[in-house]
Amino acid sequence: MSALSGFRIIELAEGVAGEYCGKLLADLGAEVIKVERPGRGSPTRAMAPLLDLGADPERSGLFAYLNTNKCSVILTAPDVGGLVAGADAVIDDHDPVTAEQLSADHPGVVVCSITPFGAGAPPELQNSRSLNVFQAGGWGHHTPSQPDPAKPPLKGPGRYAADYEAGLDAALCVMSALFRQMHTGDGEFIDISQHAVQVARADCILGRFITGEVSPAGTRDDYDQQGPASMFACADGFVYLYMTSRSHWLALEEFLGHADWLDAFDDDWLEFSVTPEKVASFKRHFAEWMSTRPREATAEAAQRLNLPLVPVNSASDLLHSPQYRYRGFFTDVTHPVLGTAAYPGPPYLLTASPAQITSPAPRLGEDTAHVLDAIGKPRDRHRRQASQLKPPARRRGGPLEGVRVVELTKVWAGPYAGKLLALLGAEVIKVECSALPEEMRAYGGTDINHAPYFLSINPEILSVDLDIKTPAGMAAMRDLVAGSDIVVNNLRPGAVERQGLGYADLTAIKPDIIAVSIKMWGNDGPLGYQTGYAPSFSSLAGLAALVGYEGGPPLGANMRYGDSTVGAAAAVGAIAALLHRERTGKGQFVDVSAVEVLSSMVGDRLAEHAMTGVPLKPDGNRHPDFAPHGCYPCREQQWISIAVGADDEWRCLCAELGAPELASDARYATADDRQRNLESLDAAVAALTATHDAAGLAQRLRSAGVPATKSASAVEVIGDALLWERGTYRFVSDHLEGQRPILGASWRLSRSPVTVERGAPDLGEDNDYVLNEILAAGHRTAPAT
Repeated sequence: MSALSGFRIIELAEGVAGEYCGKLLADLGAEVIKVERPGRGSPTRAMAPLLDLGADPERSGLFAYLNTNKCSVILTAPDVGGLVAGADAVIDDHDPVTAEQLSADHPGVVVCSITPFGAGAPPELQNSRSLNVFQAGGWGHHTPSQPDPAKPPLKGPGRYAADYEAGLDAALCVMSALFRQMHTGDGEFIDISQHAVQVARADCILGRFITGEVSPAGTRDDYDQQGPASMFACADGFVYLYMTSRSHWLALEEFLGHADWLDAFDDDWLEFSVTPEKVASFKRHFAEWMSTRPREATAEAAQRLNLPLVPVNSASDLLHSPQYRYRGFFTDVTHPVLGTAAYPGPPYLLTASPAQITSPAPRLGEDTAHVLDAIGKPRDRHRRQASQLKPPARRRGGPLEGVRVVELTKVWAGPYAGKLLALLGAEVIKVECSALPEEMRAYGGTDINHAPYFLSINPEILSVDLDIKTPAGMAAMRDLVAGSDIVVNNLRPGAVERQGLGYADLTAIKPDIIAVSIKMWGNDGPLGYQTGYAPSFSSLAGLAALVGYEGGPPLGANMRYGDSTVGAAAAVGAIAALLHRERTGKGQFVDVSAVEVLSSMVGDRLAEHAMTGVPLKPDGNRHPDFAPHGCYPCREQQWISIAVGADDEWRCLCAELGAPELASDARYATADDRQRNLESLDAAVAALTATHDAAGLAQRLRSAGVPATKSASAVEVIGDALLWERGTYRFVSDHLEGQRPILGASWRLSRSPVTVERGAPDLGEDNDYVLNEILAAGHRTAPAT
């Protein structure tokens, strides 16, 4: 039985974000019925890559990837209403007002609206494309890391970074609302802002800025870390080296055989004396050493010393990866028109209810007849069999109220998963030890209860101080697991097993426990022993190889990108397992590979390579469906993102820029013409934007119907009024400072809103509640032995 078997989802969405949300749910077993337009179907059917099949509506590789396991129907408006009435959930990406009315008309249905800037945003913002959202959300302005200020910000990994991220959050919210629906019969209206998702993913970075712990400079390196972490060319490609600590440096010294040039650096320079001069010197020496060495063997030797050096993988490397073959990440899918190709699979492995691709994307309207026949007929709905809702310490509301989560996590990916679950109402308890505090409590040069990174990622989390290396601490830990639903860990490979808290140990305590493991490569496989950080994940996953200027080397996504995305995918896997347990009484192991998660963020590109065999290379801001599509210079080192699709958008752009001669130039008359003349097109647009203020020009272009946003600096992101009005930024209570702002959720829930008012906990702040209430209650109700 799949995790979402028996759930019926109606997909009204026609864009990448909504279709990716639907794909995640369909791959988890839900019946996803895609409603399409007569004749041409979803707009994504006409989007690249397009195989040479004339006007065949089945020729899009993008559509084929995003719509596995779904049904396709062509229905009239009255029939759509009847279909929605018998559904569990609806995914929509059109007007949020219309979606909210749909929710009001069907109060028992979960309706999820996914739009570029969410409900309440000015209408002209809602025609924004992925590039515009990525740039408005801050990540674009800071991509790549260590930028050349004379070159434009980049679109990020793949073609649809903002869409995929929003699809993850939407799937998480839909499944959480379905969990509540199973208990109450109530539906929900979910408002997802793709823009807010982008900003929320940067909580670890922006959290320090909004509190004044660190003042952003407003420059394009505000998201970067100091130090020499970077890509380096080698004999047969590129590697990525990540170094931030003394332990990394000592490993490097051993790795390089204590070369003489290393004597110029103190062992702790990465922590206390990083300067531009030292970084430049290190890079020069290491680049020379690395240039003649092979990629794979060198990275393998470094990993054996716990040095985070990894190869920069291409799409072809991933298709032939022994790790991916071992874990079955790619699935051979036979499409009736496009043929057989290897598609990237779901971003998590579930042992009891596998997420998997079982059928190709549907032909346009192929399921219309049988779906029409089923409208109005009774169907077997999901049944709740094994509910274990618990009274929380505080009633905060939310679809996950009554769910208890135990965290054995550190740094960012694991805590971010816990944060998302807490923002949906779960009671999340972080197990810590005062003898060895979580390392994020040590960053920032302050006491462990006032570390800015930790404060940013852990609002509404509870903390219990347990030394599980002692018999008493382990006994308390076992009792806590026995009274919980989900255990999340992202510790080093083998760490929880050595502590006696591996999956087999947890099931001995509570047979139906859900255990979520987050590792760089996942829990097994020939490379499963390796460890790394977000830029390591990105390099291994194929993202870094796609980001760079056309004709140049790979530069990679921003070095901070990835951890929070992995945490979001882990939260999705956890709730899928929870829904399965609710109906079967069976727990399971959720195995999350950070590298696989990030590969799924460029799944359409990897599938494209598998379908066509064409190598994927850095392509700047180019996009085969939009031209012009890029970031163009404005006054005072500002940049504006413009993404033009239809020819009328092009004419409006030329009119607003006062360039009638450009509109009449035969080289740019049609979309195909513009694609054939991209170099001169970009140069012409850049010359016209250069004298404008970026924000003012973007506003005028949007009002004229041209998708455009300013590439927002960190300063502009934290000052964005729309985000404050949505509640993406919100204030919580903090012991030391009273009220402090944090990054909250990217979503808004109309019927089960969650109270978020408590900041990150002091270490052990909730000992009394956990030890004297939860554990005592567990002992009182435990069966006699």
